[in-house]
Amino acid sequence: MTDSTAPLHPRLALFGHEPARPTLPVVDHYCGVEARMRKSLTLQAELGPVFDITLDAEDGAPVGGEAEHALLIAEIANSADNRFGRVGARVHPWGHAAFEADVDTLIGRAGHRLAYLMVPKPDSAEDVERAVAAIDAACEHHGRPKLPLQVLIETHGALRDVFRIAAHPRIESLSFGLMDFVSAHGGAIPKSAMELPGQFEHPLVVRAKLEVAAAAHAASKTPSHCVVTEFRDTQRLAAAAQRAAREMGYTRMWSIHPDQIRPILSAFAPADDEITEATDLLLQAQAAHWAPISFRDRLHDRASFRYFWTVLERAQRTGRPLPDAAQHAFFSSALG
Repeated sequence: MTDSTAPLHPRLALFGHEPARPTLPVVDHYCGVEARMRKSLTLQAELGPVFDITLDAEDGAPVGGEAEHALLIAEIANSADNRFGRVGARVHPWGHAAFEADVDTLIGRAGHRLAYLMVPKPDSAEDVERAVAAIDAACEHHGRPKLPLQVLIETHGALRDVFRIAAHPRIESLSFGLMDFVSAHGGAIPKSAMELPGQFEHPLVVRAKLEVAAAAHAASKTPSHCVVTEFRDTQRLAAAAQRAAREMGYTRMWSIHPDQIRPILSAFAPADDEITEATDLLLQAQAAHWAPISFRDRLHDRASFRYFWTVLERAQRTGRPLPDAAQHAFFSSALG
């Protein structure tokens, strides 16, 4: 029998029956060359499931070798090295000659081992609908569960329809595709907007990033920030990741080189004092049965409690150590 006096968990007390946001790792690491794919799995085994690996069947595939590359991705996804089940794949765009073959191979051979599929370059919400229908049909044909789907917003049409795309029930995350978006402007946006600091300064790029983030949050989906190509300068990368997280509302970011993973994780992780503050406040709020409280000379209620809960969730997703009291009260296996 359930103890009615037991303190409610924050997920239930603060969010009730609201749709649960997907709790995706904060880094989405892309790789398309076999050696880098396998190296990424080795690094994931070392760090744990704090980052996803997206095996790239689109840009990673040699022209003319698309079918063989999809088979390679399926083999790697099925391997024992995929120990956490946090490996996904990017397929070719809807309408590309290789799209259906990618989907059939990946779902047929590895649909039970893939965490998601990424759909790139839709021109509209209707393109997303068509891609989703084809993927779901392949899942049904092969007797696989429906895979979570992610969409890459990198065309004028997708940006126009971004709120409709985000609202699609089969979509868990939106990513912004910087390079293709800039190229789609036919030279009207300079090359500097694909670099640092330009990608955080050009008005058309900033507007697109904010639209993608806003649409994702409106639909309780995860917004994923684009690549930073300057992978050797980890300080500039970390600063860019902090801007993506703290100024533009992104909760996930791409990496394209293994050296980028740790700096992005660190940039998206809450600081120690933030974790301590969130722990102390939430424990006091839970003891008050989630009624309004006074904490450090400020009044708080469930509106701010929700924010502080996201701090602890982000700490867990980035591998930051949690105080024992928070671990026991909020993240023990008995509490789910």
